[in-house]
Amino acid sequence: MARTYVITGSASGIGAATAELLRSRGDKVIGIDLKGAEIDADLSRPSERAAAAVKASELAGGVIDGVIACAGISAPISKTMAINYFGVTELLTALLPALRASDAPRAAVVSSMASLQPSVPELVEAALGGDEAATLAIGDALAAKGPEAGYANYSGSKRALSRWVRRASISEAWAGSGIPLNAVAPGTVITPMTAELLRTPEGAAMVDAAVPMPLNSHQPAESIAQLLVWLTSPENTHMAGQTIYCDGGADATLRGDDIWSWNDPR
Repeated sequence: MARTYVITGSASGIGAATAELLRSRGDKVIGIDLKGAEIDADLSRPSERAAAAVKASELAGGVIDGVIACAGISAPISKTMAINYFGVTELLTALLPALRASDAPRAAVVSSMASLQPSVPELVEAALGGDEAATLAIGDALAAKGPEAGYANYSGSKRALSRWVRRASISEAWAGSGIPLNAVAPGTVITPMTAELLRTPEGAAMVDAAVPMPLNSHQPAESIAQLLVWLTSPENTHMAGQTIYCDGGADATLRGDDIWSWNDPR
């Protein structure tokens, strides 16, 4: 049976690949992007997030089966926090009523390997606390120090997003409504956003040092789309709060074989 999906960032990259895959199966896709989608919206703006949610619910006839949030940027500026964190969490929360109207509602978001990279705790905590003004102020201060410090806006946005997924997924709002909520963390995906960096040997070497991918190297957007589609399918009944590192082995390379002993008796 055909399902109705809302996909942010549907005009390019992972979002476009996911939308194409779903449409090829006969599903209805309501895309949200800056332009070239069913709904044009700037998700860095609270008013446009709210308007996009209303419009998406209307276009879906009040019933949304799946939400897949792919929209994001990686610039070393505070706007990255606005789009990657608040543009995801606020939109998903606003779409909860339409999701609850589905017989098998599901939601998934795109996090990143950057969630494992160094971040700024104050930035992450401000986001998780829902204080967008404070979050952007911290992000602006980091950006003013230069691109290296400003990069914390990207790693921080993905760290906060993965933590929000863990918190929200087991809440009454999500688990209590029978809605699996999860995240996918890609490695280096070949998209317009990464093409320039990967074009030179120096750029590729820098990327590979930060995100080593021993299995099949850089990945196509379709490798993430397939996983997002499964996570938001009726078949996924019990996965909740996970950030799945679909990354060519980068997580296993960087964190090693033991991510469990933190809970052993000391």
